[in-house]
Amino acid sequence: MHGSLTIAVLTYRRNAYLVDLIPRLLAQARMADEVGLRSRVLVIDNDPGGAALPVIEEIREGGAGLDYVHEPVPGIVAGRNRALSESVEDDLLVFIDDDELPGERWITALLKVWERTDAAAVTGPTPPRFDTAPDPWVRASGAFDSWDAPDEAVVLSADTGNLLLDLTVVRRLGLAFDPRYGLTGGEDSLFTRQLTRGGGRIRFAADAVVVKRVPDSRACRGWVLRRTCRAGSSWARVRVDTYEGMRPPLRLAYAVKGVGRAIVAGVRALSAWARGDIAARAAYEVSCVGGLGMVLGAFGMTPEEYGRG
Repeated sequence: MHGSLTIAVLTYRRNAYLVDLIPRLLAQARMADEVGLRSRVLVIDNDPGGAALPVIEEIREGGAGLDYVHEPVPGIVAGRNRALSESVEDDLLVFIDDDELPGERWITALLKVWERTDAAAVTGPTPPRFDTAPDPWVRASGAFDSWDAPDEAVVLSADTGNLLLDLTVVRRLGLAFDPRYGLTGGEDSLFTRQLTRGGGRIRFAADAVVVKRVPDSRACRGWVLRRTCRAGSSWARVRVDTYEGMRPPLRLAYAVKGVGRAIVAGVRALSAWARGDIAARAAYEVSCVGGLGMVLGAFGMTPEEYGRG
């Protein structure tokens, strides 16, 4: 294996997480070095004041080599596109989020699948790690469940929180993250959908595990329903934005589908509430709100999950 690789982590005011994460990423970069890749860790700080710099400087004092850039333009898309622009001389770019922790075999598993297959991108599992045990409703909602697939299986989309990109393919297709999704999220769904529509394949690395931290502020019904609404709207919006035909009929079709889903799931959620079935109630409430989100997304509206107050 030869070439160069950047492990990019976007961060916004999570210095306590970075103290734990960065040394682990540096260890992953050394593993990539051992198989012949020139590797580095790149921290992209999206805080206007550059709050992560003191953490990076302290780690650098310990002799570790990593790069830091400040991206003041707010939003996750600005950060992801900065990672692309900072990796113009690299062959591979790997994304991980600042609230995640890589498993011991993470980078080697991603690289193994990339090397053995025709993958333009490789993703892996992201199981949750809760700060405290969630209540039954949250656990039954499935909002934090990690998706799974056989090793080396082709998947249709992926989250950028655990994603290796072959930059040769990305450049050939002229891909970048869409600024319209900067404060709403869903940019990863659009990007990977464009990648696959351009002929690139995304494959799954079963051993490329990244653990997702879930603080108490997120392990609650309110946050889950807000995220579900955003996810439903992004699902419809991405499909409308990548449709090459007449869009008004498609918008109407997705809106009707979303309304129907919301009504059916809402009725079932009420029934589950009446009989005290928490698991069914959670599943149907999530489905109901996801349907309402589809209606928003069908007409280009998405809640600003990454808005700055």
